[in-house]
Amino acid sequence: MLKESNLKRLADATARQAELESLLALATTVADQDKYQKLAKEFSDLTPVVELQKAYARTLAHTAEVRPMIATEKDRDLREMAQHELAELEAAREDLETRINDFFDPLKNEKDRDVILEIRAGTGGVEASIFVGDLYRMYTKYAASRGWKIDPIAISEGEKGFKEVVFSVSGKGASRRLKWESGTHRVQRVPETEAAGRIHTSAATVAVLFEPEEVDLVIDTKDLKIDVYRSSGPGGQSVNTADSAIRVTHLPTGMVVVCQDERSQLKNRIKAMRVLRARLGDFMQQERAKKEAAARKAQVGTGDRSEKIRTYNFPDHRVTDHRVGFTTHQLPAVMEGDLDELFDAILRAEEDMRDQAQ
Repeated sequence: MLKESNLKRLADATARQAELESLLALATTVADQDKYQKLAKEFSDLTPVVELQKAYARTLAHTAEVRPMIATEKDRDLREMAQHELAELEAAREDLETRINDFFDPLKNEKDRDVILEIRAGTGGVEASIFVGDLYRMYTKYAASRGWKIDPIAISEGEKGFKEVVFSVSGKGASRRLKWESGTHRVQRVPETEAAGRIHTSAATVAVLFEPEEVDLVIDTKDLKIDVYRSSGPGGQSVNTADSAIRVTHLPTGMVVVCQDERSQLKNRIKAMRVLRARLGDFMQQERAKKEAAARKAQVGTGDRSEKIRTYNFPDHRVTDHRVGFTTHQLPAVMEGDLDELFDAILRAEEDMRDQAQ
């Protein structure tokens, strides 16, 4: 059965597309190409659901014509034909209702998007930096098992391990399975430098940023300050003798992105802009979320980067996700990228909470 809320969404989508069609025909819209592209994309995104609405309306109208014939038609053959046609129409209606409900179900119709992960060392000094490397290795191994593509963007090495690792992940299902990784990841273990064998607690933060499409976020070049300088590696060793490192500052927000991993200034600039776009997109999303706090009830945790989401306890071989109460004692396997059981538990919790919210 078609949900009442989805019936309203069908009507709203149809009305909005009709409005967009009028707006796209205006000379003022055509003259403003940025606006035109945004409206055209919205029009295109609405087309599948509008087509479903039209098919559903046609099926209901045809059903309304056929149903009375069964009661009034005296010819037996014609009556049987009407009954057969009605059965086909009822099956088509049920199929369309399922497709429409699925279309508006965020879990069944979630669009694959490229994501950028930023892992940073938190409390714990050297041990936190080592843990950043452990998490990076864990995610890359999981990505490899799923056939996803990993593209390192910015890596800042520490005395041991990494101060920060930024990389992109693309592939079918990547955004859906990684989106809940934002937050504080805590590790409990005996550091290599601990002579007394005491367990230390350290932390790293993970940020998951969705890469916006070009028409979703337009950055005015006048809002950017771009500095070029010479790259340098750990210990002050020169990476190259050319000014290839890039620092991009977004003046309105004060966001700064540095990229110096490539020998090419152009490649560093492209990567820096990818990170900036993702961070700006995330910033805008966070601002919208503050204004729509009620809509966040269906989320697993808040996704806030200050929120402790998971603990990796090495002495007990235990991994616990605090948001959904999931615990496994297969920590070595998890650190080798065996994350499906953990991610499946999170996705089940997300689905359950969405069902409760509806």
